[in-house]
Amino acid sequence: MQSFRTELENPLVEKDIIELEQKIRAFHEGTIAEEKFRSLRLARGVYGQRQQGVQMVRIKLPYGKMTLAQWKRIADVSDEYSTGNLHLTTRQDIQIHFVSLDRTPQLWAELEQNNITLREACGNTVRNITASDTAGIDKDEPFDVTPYAHAMFEYFLRKPVCQEMGRKFKIAFSNTEKDTALVFMHDLGAIPRIQVVDGKEVRGFKIVIGGGLGAQPHLAITTHEFLEEDRLIPYLEAVLRVFDRHGERNSRHKARIKFLLQKIGIDAFNELVIAEQKALTHQFYKVDTTQHAAPVLPSYQLSGNDPVIKNQLQFEFWKATNVIEQKQEGYYAVYVRVANGNVSSHTSRRLIEKLKNVIADDVRVTINQGLQFRFVKPEHLSYVYSVLESENLAAAGFGSVADITSCPGTDTCNLGISNSTATALALSEVIEEEYPELLYNKEIAVRISGCMNSCGQHGMASIGFHGSSLKAKGQVIPALQVLVGGGVLGSGNGRVADKVLKVPSKRAPEVLRVVLNDYKANAPEGQSFLDYSGEKGDRYYYEILKPLADTTTLLDEDFVDWGQQEKFATAIGVGECAGVMIDLVATLILEAEEKLANSEECISKAAWADGIYHAYAAQIHSAKALLLQKSVQCNTQDGILRDFDKHFTENGLYTASASFKANVLRINDTEPSEAFAKEYFEQAGSFKEYARELREKLIAEEAVLS
Repeated sequence: MQSFRTELENPLVEKDIIELEQKIRAFHEGTIAEEKFRSLRLARGVYGQRQQGVQMVRIKLPYGKMTLAQWKRIADVSDEYSTGNLHLTTRQDIQIHFVSLDRTPQLWAELEQNNITLREACGNTVRNITASDTAGIDKDEPFDVTPYAHAMFEYFLRKPVCQEMGRKFKIAFSNTEKDTALVFMHDLGAIPRIQVVDGKEVRGFKIVIGGGLGAQPHLAITTHEFLEEDRLIPYLEAVLRVFDRHGERNSRHKARIKFLLQKIGIDAFNELVIAEQKALTHQFYKVDTTQHAAPVLPSYQLSGNDPVIKNQLQFEFWKATNVIEQKQEGYYAVYVRVANGNVSSHTSRRLIEKLKNVIADDVRVTINQGLQFRFVKPEHLSYVYSVLESENLAAAGFGSVADITSCPGTDTCNLGISNSTATALALSEVIEEEYPELLYNKEIAVRISGCMNSCGQHGMASIGFHGSSLKAKGQVIPALQVLVGGGVLGSGNGRVADKVLKVPSKRAPEVLRVVLNDYKANAPEGQSFLDYSGEKGDRYYYEILKPLADTTTLLDEDFVDWGQQEKFATAIGVGECAGVMIDLVATLILEAEEKLANSEECISKAAWADGIYHAYAAQIHSAKALLLQKSVQCNTQDGILRDFDKHFTENGLYTASASFKANVLRINDTEPSEAFAKEYFEQAGSFKEYARELREKLIAEEAVLS
């Protein structure tokens, strides 16, 4: 592997990329453990694939926004380093697959030329911050949440508190009470509200905490009906500090913030958040909303003849389902259905070139894996439609029953059990051919994941499926777990879908038919599917779907998964979507040294709170190293502090203070300042040296005993 060099305007970004190259080199040379390296690359957007020797690279697009130049850059990079496919995700990211690990630093450097980052797109970090795709153009929104989402993205990027948490942390902003960003299933969700105080309108947010899907869904809990706008970012910082210190770290399946809430309760959690207030970087943080004005609009000049609409009826159908009127008078937003979220680099470049004169320089990736174009004039809708039609992207029914969300599943993911993408295409075909009236229906959502982890959001679907398997006739067949009845209730509330039963995968279309036909035949006129399915319950759906679970009537085709030619066989690898636990004693002291170096750098730049937190982390890493040296397992940072006093302070092995825990947690009792930052840094450095020397002594003693 050749040494990598880059020249970028942002020194922080350049440092990130050079560090990634150095870590890759160290990994190849065997000087860095595989699990440690995995956590490092995940935090830099590089994720292992099902296929050996290649990586998925996740591109972080805050609230799904990209300029036309950024879109073109991503397309060009996909051609150079990948397969020419851009995969749009439910978290408004773009993923490219089959990338060589050694080429990821150069790939990142090329993306950064257009201010596109990979940083913290994966791993145990604050992930991409999502938002309603109509933010900034919705007639019903109290105000545009875009500036707040962007400020939060910038504020927490590289923030010490969220670099090595027990698990990932997902944030969403909905722009109205309709909750189109699904905040109820996020670790933190915000919905804009306005209150009148002393005759003046004050902006703020409803805040919900602890939502999540996965194998054990949990609905978010409201912590604030109204949190003033300048308290939003400090509040999140406090939440992250609590999560970092008290969140589970040994069992990644119990390490999301929802499990912490279940363990200690919302009242105790709120008390811990309050206890962090004094140590925050800012007590109030005002977001400058003036930096997010309307995007640069195009020339709106087209040369040549008006487009010829081949099918006027289809064009009108498309306008009715894929076009909305913006709050900016005289402009419309156009939505594009993208099957399975996959759009080629060649198609992307052609769309950019043909549409650049009629759409704003602001393209959004939507949470259902589509695209949105903004500020289109009504007289140009026919042209936009003709361009999309030429690229086979003019399908009507955006966001409808036919617009099925699916994760990549067994195509590329280690955790995929049975196919999700080809299944989604088959189900979409059923809707379009047999239930065309449902192309207007945007209430019933069909979602598919390749496994139980719900990347395809099946856990909150009206009709959901996730990959599984069944044993029948002495063989294993591809199967799908069926779920029914999830949905959005609004104002940060939702309903989790009920698990019903498993069926052979090839029977998924019939499951769809049975559920939809039952609704059409038996629901009272005007009753929503959400209300109807809620009244019926899981037992009802079990009974009407039970015949489809019968494995005594299997056909040969049932043993072959959707989109495959060979007989099905399960092949599940080690998933990386949640990161990994690092319990390697040999690396912890080195990590403490890195934290101290980071602390010193922050202090030199007068970033007192960040410098203090790096020094805190250095002490945690050092203490954990000593505890593991004595075979004491640690599952939270708070537990590390407590256990260190139990095994070292109380036994006279640590004498620098009466309580190590109290000494470390002075960070919560003291406001960030230059004096305290420098004193605390010295404390952390002394403790790291103590830990290194004691560890060497313990190793020597163990060697004598053995």
